[in-house]
Amino acid sequence: MLEAYLMEWGGMMLRWLHVITAIAWIGASFFFIHLDASLKPAEDIPPGTGGRAWQVHGGGFYEMRKYMVAPAVMPAELTWHKWQSYWTWISGFFLLVWVYYAQSELYLIDPAVMQLSPFAAGAIGIAALVVGWLIYDLMCKSPLGKHDVLLGLVGFGYVVAASWAFANVFSGRGALIHTGALMATIMTANVFFNIMPGQRKVIAALTAGEKPDPKYGKAAKQRSTHNNYITLPVLFLMLSNHYPVTYANSAVIPQLVALVIVAGALIRHFFNVRHADHAKSPWWCWVVAILALWFAFWVAMSSSPGGREQLGLKPREMPKPMLLAGMSLPPAEVANIVTGRCAMCHAPEPSWPGIQIAPKGVLLHEPEQIAIHARAIRSQAVMTHAMPPNNLSGMTPAERRALAGWLAAAAR
Repeated sequence: MLEAYLMEWGGMMLRWLHVITAIAWIGASFFFIHLDASLKPAEDIPPGTGGRAWQVHGGGFYEMRKYMVAPAVMPAELTWHKWQSYWTWISGFFLLVWVYYAQSELYLIDPAVMQLSPFAAGAIGIAALVVGWLIYDLMCKSPLGKHDVLLGLVGFGYVVAASWAFANVFSGRGALIHTGALMATIMTANVFFNIMPGQRKVIAALTAGEKPDPKYGKAAKQRSTHNNYITLPVLFLMLSNHYPVTYANSAVIPQLVALVIVAGALIRHFFNVRHADHAKSPWWCWVVAILALWFAFWVAMSSSPGGREQLGLKPREMPKPMLLAGMSLPPAEVANIVTGRCAMCHAPEPSWPGIQIAPKGVLLHEPEQIAIHARAIRSQAVMTHAMPPNNLSGMTPAERRALAGWLAAAAR
């Protein structure tokens, strides 16, 4: 039981750290993108060598300057905005390991999609992140990298194809989180392997009074632009694991990913252009983005069991749940408790008013599903009594003890 509490608490701590560092990284990124776009020429700054911007915040006025060449005297302290990115990825990776690899039979492996051992699932996930970054990096360094628009379109197709591959290996939830993790890995690797090293070489050249090689600035600008445009889609994919309507049907994950990338990228494009020149605000971006999200909504709804019923579509045949090696069916008493107290919500077509899809995508209407979600039942119904919510279905202390006894025996 102590191990289960540690898993829950450790996951909470890692998620807390991940959110904090992500806020710091994305906040700094958005601020500097806005600052770059709002810079204006100044009398004491030669044209083409920088700019200046005035801002007000917290009751104070701030004057910010940008130097494209080294200033006459380099400051004693120079702040590098890199650790926000690094720690976001580090905390996110450990959270991925903690939740999806350490509990792969619950969140990552779907035997109806592919029979995998926990070790194989984790190895595939990690290898996909490494290989995924290498393929992207090769694309940027290839002749394709000389054509920004074409590279962007190919990169878009590459991520959508990756989401399709993940959906054919992992559960829907695991596929979406790994698609987001791949994009986040690309973002941080851009900072670590390209933007920061190039920046150091530029500073060294400027400090020495030499003209820096423009290839470093061009490459960093390209990678930074990619990071800028995929930030919002990454955030959506990272949040998707909390909303089962997004991963109820693995078959439509590539369509959802494509539509979300289009919407997120267009929203960023609107603000990029608007911050540079308010007279050129491309409002059409919002129209297309909203349409993309509207289509994504209908794709998700029409692919879920409850949504299909609402739309009058033919119910989608649910695959028979399959147990992983070492799992056994619960005794009849336990199955009756769970189906009686939990299945009104956790079923392909929930009967509880207002619920159209099983919370978190967890199904508990069959003994096989109960066995698969044993860890979640232990956490929610035995350890914390968080489920049923407010004990709406009236689960008794004796029933919770029966669940605890079954879980203890299953663990042995």
